[in-house]
Amino acid sequence: MALRKLGKDPESPSGGSPTIYIDEDTDNYLVQGWKVLDAERLVQLDIPSHETVVEIPRRMVQFFLEVQGGERSDV
Repeated sequence: MALRKLGKDPESPSGGSPTIYIDEDTDNYLVQGWKVLDAERLVQLDIPSHETVVEIPRRMVQFFLEVQGGERSDV
């Protein structure tokens, strides 16, 4: 599996999370974020038992390639 880091949250105090990756073999995104544990929010989602939900701040959208208009080379 060839994971490539697209970007970390530029405002993260520790610089360690959240992070967005692309799996270059499957062409899928992997998103590291905060666990969503709030039952009131989770009940509004249709989450299959084999999936989970993580949360990232809106400012992280800049790291998705489609928004960027192509490949990132500066990360």
